[in-house]
Amino acid sequence: MSKIAVIAGIGAGLGAALARKFVAEDCAVALLSRSTEFSSNLVTDLTANGGKALALEADVSDSASVDRAFEQIRQLLGPVDILVNHASASSWKGLLEASPEEMERAWRVSVLGAFLCSQHAARHMLEGDGGTILFTGATSGVRGRAGAIDFSSAKFGARGLADSMARELWPQGIHVAHVIVDGMIDTPMVRENFNLADDEVLLDADDIAAVYWDLVQQRRGAWSFEVDVRPHREAFFE
Repeated sequence: MSKIAVIAGIGAGLGAALARKFVAEDCAVALLSRSTEFSSNLVTDLTANGGKALALEADVSDSASVDRAFEQIRQLLGPVDILVNHASASSWKGLLEASPEEMERAWRVSVLGAFLCSQHAARHMLEGDGGTILFTGATSGVRGRAGAIDFSSAKFGARGLADSMARELWPQGIHVAHVIVDGMIDTPMVRENFNLADDEVLLDADDIAAVYWDLVQQRRGAWSFEVDVRPHREAFFE
């Protein structure tokens, strides 16, 4: 039976790769983003070969907006089986430069947004046969990053949220897992904006998306809570 998947936070890199992977695995996919300019074009591509997808405008940091989005998902697709908490925000500033508003924004998107979306998804899943809630983490969620105080603290918070949810929801048949993306993903934006070394090895978004799907497919007798994905580069193991 086709599963209903929600990706909260969509962009041209991993978000789009997740959407493609889930549609390829016969999921109906709802894409949540503050603007549907990109996601609407992605939906056109996803449905061109018979896939089922829709783009919904939603600010995950606003409870009323999330309420509306999940009501639309239930009406148009059905109850949610899979949620990926993928949205994040950052000003990429340090302690003395970041404003209180920028700190709050990062937390509201990464932590509050994941909380709001997870509440709705978990209610759907508890009505049925369980489901899967995945978090997109980062190196900064386990090791603070200078010059990104808002992003690092928010990612730490999201990881704590995921851990708490796993302890609560695993016994009820909902697999909660946290994926640490420990490296840069190969996207045009990364190649244009970072001074990459000639031998730089980047992560492949489609390969990461396959890891997420593997987590969805895991048997309940041996669930993973945390998986890290890294480029095949020796420096990452020093």
